Amino acid sequence: MRAAQPSTTPYWHMDLPPAPETLAEPGRKADLVVVGSGYTGLNAALVAARGGRSVLVLDAEAPGFGCSTRNGGQISTSVKPSLATLTAKFGERKARDIRRTGADALNWFGQFIADEGFDCDFVRNGRFHAAHTPEHYEVLVREAEKLRRDEGIETFAVPRAEQHKELGTDTYHGGVVYPKHCALQPAKYHRALMLRALEAGVKIAGNCRVTAIGRKDSGFEVSTEKGPVTARNVVVATNGYTTGATPWLQRRVIPIGSYMIATEELPEGVVDRLFPTGRIASDTCKVLYYYRASPDRKRILFGGRVSASEMDPAVSGPRLREAMIRIFPELASAAITHSWCGFVAYSFDELAHTGCHDGVHYALGYCGSGVSMASYLGMKAGLKVLGSPEGQTAFDDLKHPTRPFYFGKPWFLPAAVNWYRFVDKHPWAGGRPHV
Repeated sequence: MRAAQPSTTPYWHMDLPPAPETLAEPGRKADLVVVGSGYTGLNAALVAARGGRSVLVLDAEAPGFGCSTRNGGQISTSVKPSLATLTAKFGERKARDIRRTGADALNWFGQFIADEGFDCDFVRNGRFHAAHTPEHYEVLVREAEKLRRDEGIETFAVPRAEQHKELGTDTYHGGVVYPKHCALQPAKYHRALMLRALEAGVKIAGNCRVTAIGRKDSGFEVSTEKGPVTARNVVVATNGYTTGATPWLQRRVIPIGSYMIATEELPEGVVDRLFPTGRIASDTCKVLYYYRASPDRKRILFGGRVSASEMDPAVSGPRLREAMIRIFPELASAAITHSWCGFVAYSFDELAHTGCHDGVHYALGYCGSGVSMASYLGMKAGLKVLGSPEGQTAFDDLKHPTRPFYFGKPWFLPAAVNWYRFVDKHPWAGGRPHV
C-alpha cells in the first residue's frame, strides 16, 4: 500500500530507544566546552573526558539532530582531491600525508567501533562506484590503477558485462569496487557514542544555542541562550550547522543540503537482485547519487541532491524517487515511507579542516564524506585539548580559504549545481567525472 505522505523523520530514527537524559541547563563552568553534538563533538568530548577534563557539550537542537543521524551511513577514505591534485598544490610529501590521513581515519574508525563494542550495524562491505558513461568507466579504471600503484588502495574494475554481479541495473557502464569501504547505521552509531560519552562523565545540554565565544584572561566565555559558560578550552564542531556565533568559520564552510528517501519494505528477493553483494553504491555524476540496502536488507535507501536550491523534504522526496526509478525500474511500484534531509559542509578546497583560530579548536568541512573523518578529527581535537602530540594531523597547517563577499550563505550554489546538472546530461562539456 502506497504511503499517503512520507515521514520527514529520518528512517534511521525508527528503531532508536528513547534518548538518554541530558541537562536542561548548561551550568556555568567546564574545563572544555564543545559546540556541536555530532560525531566530531562527541569524539572530542569523549577523549577529553577520559583524559580527566570536565566537559560540557552544547547543541542548538536536541543532541544528534544534525547530519550525524541523517547521513547515508557510507564510509570511505574521505579525502576528495587526488594525489596528483594535492601534489601540485602542496608537494608530494604533504600530499601523501593528507591522502594517508583518509586511509588512517577509515582504519582507525573500524578499530574504534570494535574496541568500544558499539552496536551500529557496522560492516566492511565495500563500495561500488558506478560509471555514468563509457568514458567515465575508462577514467575510473585508470584512476583505480593509479590508486593501487601509487597509494596501495585496493580496488578492482567491473565492466558493464559483469555489472549485475554488483548492482541490479543497466543504467551504468560498469564501475570500480573499493573493497575496504564500509557502512553502518548512523543514528545507532551516534546514540552509542553519546552513551559512551555520558558514561565517561561528559555533560550534554541540548536546545542550548551558542550565540558568541569571547576570550577571557582565564580562557573563554561561551554565551548561550541559557546564560554564559566559562571554559579553559573550546572546540567548535558544527560542520553544516555553523552559524554567526563563529563568523570566521562560517565564512569558510558551505552548508549544502543532502536529501534521502527510504522505500517501504520490499518483497522478498528484490533487495538481493538489486544489491547482490550488499555493497554501498554511488556514481560518477557531478551531482552524484548514493544508495544502499537498509541494514536488515528489507528496503532501499537512496540519497542525493535534487535541486539547485534547498527545499522541503516533502518536495525532494518525489524527485529522488524519480531518480531512483531511473536507476532501478523495478522499484516503480514501491512506496516511499521516509523523506528527510541534513546539512553537510563543503570547503572551498574540498578538504576537511582542523586547527585552532584565536585559541578556539575546530574540525569541520568534511565535504559529504564525514563519518570516519569527523570521528577521527574529533578524536584528534580532543587529544590537542589534552596537549598530546598524538593530536597532530596532516590538516593542521593547511590554509583555510574563503572567498570575497562570502559570509555563510552560498549565493553561488544554484549556479554551480545547475552547471553540474548540465554536465551530467552532456558529459563532453565538463571534463573529468566525479571519482
